[in-house]
Amino acid sequence: MLKNLVPHGNSAALIIDKPILEILKVDMNTPLEITTDGKNLIISPVHDKDRDKKFRAALVKINKKHEKTLKKLAE
Repeated sequence: MLKNLVPHGNSAALIIDKPILEILKVDMNTPLEITTDGKNLIISPVHDKDRDKKFRAALVKINKKHEKTLKKLAE
């Protein structure tokens, strides 16, 4: 399957088809870990409760620290 990024504000978004999300048991509330090996983008669902807790804590920290900037980007 080939995909193109689509514009989303000043960023780019990747649309993931519903059948793929269903296979991975991912929904809009599933945190995703994004990593790279230097050549590939790797997107993995986080189903581990401890990792999910750490991810959400990090997300809260980032949102708090960069709240003004993120709001401007969303406009």
